[in-house]
This record gives sequence, C-alpha cells and structure tokens, in this order.
Amino acid sequence: MAAGALDAVRRALREFPAEARRFQEDFFVHAHPPGPENGETRLLQCLHLTACLPRPCIIRNALQHWPALQKWSFPYLRATVGSTEVSVAVTPDGYADVVRGDRFVMPAERHLPLSHVLDVLEGQAQHPGVLYVQKQCSNLATELSQLLSDLEPHVPWASEALGKIPDAVNFWLGEAAAVTSLHKDHYENLYCVVSGEKHFLLHPPSDRPFIPYEMYTPASYQLTEEGTFKVVDEEAMEKVPWIPLDPLAPDLARYPSYSQAQALRCTVQAGELLYLPALWFHHVQQSHGCIAVNFWYDMEYDLKYSYFQLLDSLTKAAGLN
Repeated sequence: MAAGALDAVRRALREFPAEARRFQEDFFVHAHPPGPENGETRLLQCLHLTACLPRPCIIRNALQHWPALQKWSFPYLRATVGSTEVSVAVTPDGYADVVRGDRFVMPAERHLPLSHVLDVLEGQAQHPGVLYVQKQCSNLATELSQLLSDLEPHVPWASEALGKIPDAVNFWLGEAAAVTSLHKDHYENLYCVVSGEKHFLLHPPSDRPFIPYEMYTPASYQLTEEGTFKVVDEEAMEKVPWIPLDPLAPDLARYPSYSQAQALRCTVQAGELLYLPALWFHHVQQSHGCIAVNFWYDMEYDLKYSYFQLLDSLTKAAGLN
C-alpha cells in the first residue's frame, strides 16, 4: 500500500470511533425489566432487535422475583452447597487471563469445597493467592445445580428478544482483588448481581483502533506445595491474541492511541441486571464477596459482526495494533 494511501486509512480509522459515538446515545438505565406496562418496545429496541448499534443497559429491579436475591447469603450457601466442590481460579494478584511479560497467563485451577472459599472470604481460613469462582461453561448447572431453583433458567424477555435460550449460565463469587482483564466476548451477556456490586469499564467495538492486541505464548499459573506460584507454558496451545493494556493504569508511552478511547463506567448493584452487547470490550472489578450470575446468549453473526471484522482487519493492516 502506498504511503499516502496508508496514511489516509490510518487517519480514517482514528476518526471512526468519534464518528460512531455520534450515533450512540448515552448509557441507558431503565427502572424495570421489559413489559407492556414498562415501555417494552422502546426498551427492546434499545437493547438489540432494531438497534443499529446495541449499547449497554442497566435494568433496575430486574431480579426482585428471584428467591436468590433474598436467600443467597454466605450462611445459606454454606448450608445448601457448602460441601460441594467447585472449580476455583487461583492467581497471585487477582488477575486471571492476563498478559504478564511475553506470556498470556491463565489462572491455576483448584477444586475446593465452597465452604472453604466462603471461609477465606470471611477471613476464617487462608489460601495462597486470590480466589475467584469464575469457571464458565455453565458452572451453575454443572457444579451448583442445587441453587438452580432459586432463579430463572433464562431471562424470558431477553430470550424472546434474541430468539434463543442462553448457551451458558455462570456463577461468580470472589474476593475484591479478583479482576477480569479487558477483553470482549462473542456473546450477548445478561449479567445479574445478586449480592454486592460489580464495577464495569466498557468500550464500544468502534474503539477497536485504539485498543492494542498482541500475540502471546499461552501459560498458566501453577501453585507449588510451598504455596508459591510459577508460570508454566502451555506447550500444546497456539499463540493467543490478547489486550496487553490495563485500562486502570494504561501505559500511554507504549500505547498512545488509547488516550483517544472513551471508556464508559458503571456500577451494577444487587438486584440489577446489565445487558452487555456482544463484542463490547469490558474490564470488571467487584466488591468483596460479590455474588453474581450471568447468562450468555450466542451472538448473531450478522452484518454488525462483519463490520467489526472489517474494522479489526483494517486496524491490523494499518499497523495500529
């Protein structure tokens, strides 16, 4: 590509996120879930069906009919599923699935009785590192099925709007130090906070030209008998594309373009639901002992997905990564 044409492409890519923002309304908060009496058509339009650019939305009072909202205390979990072993992500610093040096490092995984996790959260026991019950792939059904009767198996109005049922229903419980690094998912995400609160930092897909990706050798933390951590390469896996940037403390000397990105920040409190559209970048923190459930609906690989793939490919080809 000639230098002049390449510069023009780079300029267009840098200007695109600001242009896209002109067509996105402010972050949307609705007091009640969709229903004929609550402006159902308007809300579903804002969420997905007729939205050219779906955007996140917090829905308050979304879980009032869930028994979990009143039941899911630590004593209840201890009595109901305390002896059940669950998959627990363990890291030295709370960051799972994160870039460390030239490695993409995944957490160590331990199978622990949920009662032990609760003991650690309450300061009654100790365990090396930071614990986070965050295994996806429907861990609520596969590991904590006794809790299923305390909530709905899906979000009815979302299932109707999206024309499908969720692929996975996941249970989340962890320490305040447990952080989800900046990434995107190919799922429509209905994130429900049962206890505590979650703090989201979000970027729309149109910010892709400002968000760096690099390829990394995959590795995992391994917990030694002495209670220390070592990083072990996953030799059978191919290199992983991941975002090396921490949006809370971005290295703007290395990634100056990120200064042009405009993050949205929101807090989702107990009883609230966050609709997070597919392909939105998100970084997540939480209050200590926060309990949450999320529903993953597979995204539609439609024109919006094709547009994002084009934006992603042009960003790479122009050397803006």
